[in-house]
Order: sequence, then C-alpha cells, then structure tokens
Amino acid sequence: MDNLYLFIVIALALLAIADLVVGVSNDAVNFLNSAIGSKAVSFKTIMIVASVGVAVGAIFSSGLMEVARKGIFNPGQFMFDEIMIIFLAVMITDILLLDFFNSVGMPTSTTVSIVFELLGASVAMALLKVYSENGEFFDIVNYINTSKATEIIIGILLSVVVAFSIGALIQWVSRLLLSYNFEQKAHWIGAVFGGIALTSITYFIFIKGIKGTPFADETYSFTEGLTIKDYLESHVLNIVVISLLFWSIVSYIFTALLKINIYKLIILVGTFALALAFAGNDLVNFIGVPITALKSYEVWSASGIAADAFSMEFLRGKVETPWYLLLIAGMIMVGTLWFSSKAKDVVKTSIDLSSQSSTKERFQPNFLSRYFVRFAVLTSQATSYILPNSWQKVIEKQFTQPEIPLSTKEEDRPAFDLVRAAVNLMVAAVLISIATSMKLPLSTTYVTFMVAMGTSLADRAWGAESAVYRVAGVINVIGGWFFTAFIAFSAAAIIAFLLNLNIKVMFPILLLTAIALLVRNYFAHNKKAKMSKAEDQLVKAESSSVQGVIHESANNIANVVKRGNRIYTNAIDGLAKQNLAMLKKNKKQVSKLSDEVDDLRDNIFYFIKNLDDNSVIASNFYINILGHLQDITQSLEYISRVSHKHINNNHKKLKFSQVKELKEIDKTLESLFTDTKKAFNSRSFEEIGSIIDRKNEFFGLVKDKISMQVSRTRTEESSPKNTTLYFSLLLETKDLLTATMNLLEEYHDAHDSSVPPARLSEEE
Repeated sequence: MDNLYLFIVIALALLAIADLVVGVSNDAVNFLNSAIGSKAVSFKTIMIVASVGVAVGAIFSSGLMEVARKGIFNPGQFMFDEIMIIFLAVMITDILLLDFFNSVGMPTSTTVSIVFELLGASVAMALLKVYSENGEFFDIVNYINTSKATEIIIGILLSVVVAFSIGALIQWVSRLLLSYNFEQKAHWIGAVFGGIALTSITYFIFIKGIKGTPFADETYSFTEGLTIKDYLESHVLNIVVISLLFWSIVSYIFTALLKINIYKLIILVGTFALALAFAGNDLVNFIGVPITALKSYEVWSASGIAADAFSMEFLRGKVETPWYLLLIAGMIMVGTLWFSSKAKDVVKTSIDLSSQSSTKERFQPNFLSRYFVRFAVLTSQATSYILPNSWQKVIEKQFTQPEIPLSTKEEDRPAFDLVRAAVNLMVAAVLISIATSMKLPLSTTYVTFMVAMGTSLADRAWGAESAVYRVAGVINVIGGWFFTAFIAFSAAAIIAFLLNLNIKVMFPILLLTAIALLVRNYFAHNKKAKMSKAEDQLVKAESSSVQGVIHESANNIANVVKRGNRIYTNAIDGLAKQNLAMLKKNKKQVSKLSDEVDDLRDNIFYFIKNLDDNSVIASNFYINILGHLQDITQSLEYISRVSHKHINNNHKKLKFSQVKELKEIDKTLESLFTDTKKAFNSRSFEEIGSIIDRKNEFFGLVKDKISMQVSRTRTEESSPKNTTLYFSLLLETKDLLTATMNLLEEYHDAHDSSVPPARLSEEE
C-alpha cells in the first residue's frame, strides 16, 4: 500500500507539470491582452517582458503553499488516505477542465477552478465519511468551511460587476480628458496620466507582488517593528503620494526631454507587474496541491501510522516549497508562454471582443445580448435629452476616432489604442491590489477580462455593427465561468467517489483516461490549427484594377471549384453508400467554405474604400464574382443538406439507376471542375472559352436525367421521398452549373491579356 501512495505522489508531480502548461495557457490573457492588443511594441518584446515577469515571480515567490486552499475544508477531519484521494481528484479535474477551456479559446479562472474542485472533492469525501459513520447530513459542516466558501462565491460575483463598472468609468473619463489625439496633448498631461498609471502599477507590485515573496514577513529597522507586508498596508497614503510625485516627474522627463512615449512604458511596466504577480501568487493553483501531497506523504511515512488512521491536522499551517521546484515551475511557465498555441487562442478571444475595429465575430447574438443592446441604445437616447447640446458636442469631439488607413493590412492594425491598454492595466492593478490588502478573494482572470470589456464599452468599441455580437461573447464567457464552478465541483466529487470505491483499480484507469483525453485534445487542436492555415483558404482581394482582381482571385476560384468538386462527389457517394458519417462531415466542409465566401463579401467595404476613383469597374467585377461564388456555395449547401437529411431520416435508398445517373453527372461535373481549376491555377484564362463551349453539353445531360426521372415517376417510382430528393438534386445541380458558367463568362469577358494587372503599392 505504501508503494501505491508513492505512485500517487509521482503521478501528482507529472500532473503538476501538465497543470502548469494548461494553467499558463489560460492565464496568459491576464497580462498579454493589453500589450498585444495595442501593438505598443513588437510581439517579441512583449513576450520577453512577460517572461521575465513570470520567471521572477515564480523564483522569488515565498514557496509557501496553502494546503486547504483559502480554508475550503478542515484538514484535521480527514485521514491521509482520504486527503490523497481529494488531491488526486482535484488535479485530474483541473487539468481536463482548463485544457477544455483552452481548446475552445475561452478564458476562465484557475483560482475558481481549484477552489471548487477542492470543495467538490472534500464534500464527496465528507459525505462518504458521514454515511459510513451513520451521521446526519448536516454533520458535513464539520468538514467544510461553509462561511469561507460563501465569502469566495460572493467576492467573485462582486468582482465581475465592480471590475466592469470601474473599468468603464475610468476609461470614459480618460478618453474625455485625453481624446484619441493624446500624443498631441501638452507634456504635463501625459506626465500626470503617466504618474497616476505608474503609481497604480507600483502600488500593485508592492501589495500583490511583495506579499508573495520571502521578504514579506521580515522586519527591518525602518519598518518600525512591523513586517514588510504590514508596513506597506499601514503606510498606503504615504507610499501613494510619494510614488505619484516621483512617477509624474519621471514621466515628464521621459515625455518632454527624452521624447519617450510614456504610454508604451506604462504598458510594458504593467505587463511585467501582472506577469510577476500571476507567477508569484497563482503558482499555488498549479503546484500547491502536488507539493502538499508530497509533504503529506513524507510526514505520514515518517509516522509509522496506518494511512486510514493518520490525521492531517498539520496541514492547517503552510507548506514550504524548495527553491529548485519553484525554478523548474518558472521555466515550464516561460516555455509555455512562448510555445503554447492555445494561449494565443485565449488571448485572441479577449482581444477580438474588445477590438475598436471590425473583426470576424466569433459569437452569435442571443436574446440577452439583443435586450442589453436595446436597453443601452434607449439609455443613450435618454441622456441626449438631458445633456446640453454644447456638452454633447465636446464629448463627441473627444470620442471621435482618427481615420486608420484602410490599406493597412488587418493584422497590422491595433485592436485598441495605447490609452485604453494603459487604463486596462492600471485599473486591473488597482482593483487587485485593493482586494488583496482587504483580504478579499477574487479571480485575477475575471478582473482583467471584465475591466477590458468595461473599457471597450466606454470607448465605443461596441458600435451598432458589432455590439450585439460582442455582448453575446461576454455573456458566453461569463456563462463559462459559472460552468467552470459547477463542473469543477461536480467532476471532482465524482472522481473522488470513484477513487474511494477502489483506489487501486480506479487510480490507473482515471489517470490513463485523463492522459488519453489530453493527447486527443492536443491532436484535435493541432488539426484545427492546420485547417485554419490550409492552402485552400480563401484570401481577400487587394488589387486596384479588373486585371489585377482577375489574377489575384484566380487562386480563390481554383480553391472553390476544387473543394466544390469534392463536396459534390462526397454527397453523391454518401447517398449511394448510405454513409451518414461522410454526409455529416460533408455538411461541415461546405459550411466552412460558405463562411469563407461570406468573409470575402464582408470585406467588400474595405476593398472598395481602397480603390481610386478610376477603379469602379474593378469593384463591380469583384462584387459580381463574389455573388457567383455565393451562388455556388448555396447550391452545394443545399445538395449536402438534403442528402444528409434523407439518410439521417432513414428513408429508402435511391435506386441503382438513380445512383448510376447521379454518378454520371458527378463524373461530368468533375471534368468541368478539373478543367476550371487547371485554367485558374495556370492563369490560362484563354482556356475558359473552350470550357464555356461545352455549356450545352452539361445542361443537356441534367435535362435528360430530369426527363428520365419524370418518366420513371409516372410508371415505376413508388417512393415520394426518393422522387423529391432526386428532383431536388438535379434542379440544384442545374443551379450549380448556372452559377459556375456565369462565373466563367464573367472572367472570359473581363480578361484582357494585353493589360498588366495593377496592384496597390507597398506604401499604399
């Protein structure tokens, strides 16, 4: 049995490494969001600053890991074997839960997850103990610190509301004072803003950062007999005033004399501070449980007492962590920061929701988002009647955004400006510092995310074009947070129950299951990432002439016909073989193609804006070909959908003659699509004429099949569903041919080999 617990400790150590990876991937959004979104400095510089902050925070953290995290349960009520079950259930649940959120690109709280996992596992074990001892249900209060659990839940809910509200208020005031032309303001304005922002971040480093260091509980001559932590908390006003004067002077020197952009400095310092505090304090979320398990194993092994009789009362204190384990943890965290693609996905979700410009909206509107947007619009209209017109004009002027050159590539445009990025960091730092000094529990992820959303609202990033999508995204993320708490509690409780049934059997089964799920998610995410970078993905046109658009969009046409050919063939094969899985996969493929064509149509506004006055013909041509592409995808969608529906509803299979005729059409279409793809890939636009010459052949074949089915229906056909399906496929194939031929004729008529294609210059 001793070896079993040793294996559990080893497994927990391996799980700790995995938890560090998934945890950093999730929490990276806390300190990378503002710097990456504003593009204050290069991505490499941002990562270096964040890495230094993470490394310093991890290495110089106190190494004191709270065992009963936040006092969730009373360790003295549990024996060693029960505590090990709790810790194992917590770690398995935590890794799988965080990895799931990372895979879908949604930020969640590592603090909330670990708290509710500990609560769920300890409640499960407490209920089992009460049941085995024939006790009352309410005896569970002896095992669980209910008052602390309630305090945590209330604190988290309040932090969401407060962070959003304060972030919105501070951003609105900042924008009103600084406007979007903040760099043209007087030097003293930038100096004052820099002084306030850097003071906030410095205070955060002192309160949140130093609290986790080994020096926090030391006393020195200048601290008047108090510990560093207590001295800082009792001299808040002095520290703030001195810092404000110091940083204001420094900011003025940087702005006026050295000509250094103070806003970029604020963002870099803020990024470092949040990364430092994250690693120094949230490290317990990832390695606290395994370290505590190791120490518990060492103490129990030395005691010589049976595992089910050794009380864990000693865990009421704190458990010290060796420095080398902190060093290893820091290195893993830094490595994850650089190489985790999931971390980039989580950051992208937050940046997209707070972007000042239009983005591809990931979330679909729901009734709540529509209601909130309508309410906000009505509130805005009401205030317009209250405020004097002169005030409204001043406010409108301050919130007027400068024109961003539309020729600037989308990936080079910042999601928001330096002022909003600085406010995000400043407000998050202040709120976390205040909560820490007041010993109030909160989630740094929730605070930083909600501050970013509040500043986005105040900065009018959620306009009429995007508000309903962005609000839906925020609602989804917040809903995911409640989902985190519920699933963390439930899953940890279930796993603890299973382990308690027979730990020797369930331990390897659950561990292998967790590893298998992690590996599966890893490969699924990699596959998804590769698909998003696939060669077949459609690209937006940037040319300024008809000939330029023809050459530039040739690859798009080749990709559409290639994928359209595959989709049509799969639909016919799926019907013939009654392969539901193939048809289901086909629906997803055509849906992806349709979304890409829709993205191209969404880009029409920017494409036309980039054109000069003499390029109207190019815009007409581009709009026409996008219309034809959309017609093609709509026909493919319909064919794919009705094929899937027919097989999914278990209707009678098509007759052999019908399948044979459909395969004949498929073979002819394959010839059409292959020739078209070849012509566009090789830019041999002259060959399009020979394809168009076969137009009557293609339409004649479909017309013949329609006539044959009419004859069959009158004499031998007995299935209305089959007849409906077959006619639907033939008619939609006819529409598909019409759209394809219209596209080819558009290219054939517009192409002129004697005119070189014009493109936008690099400067434009």
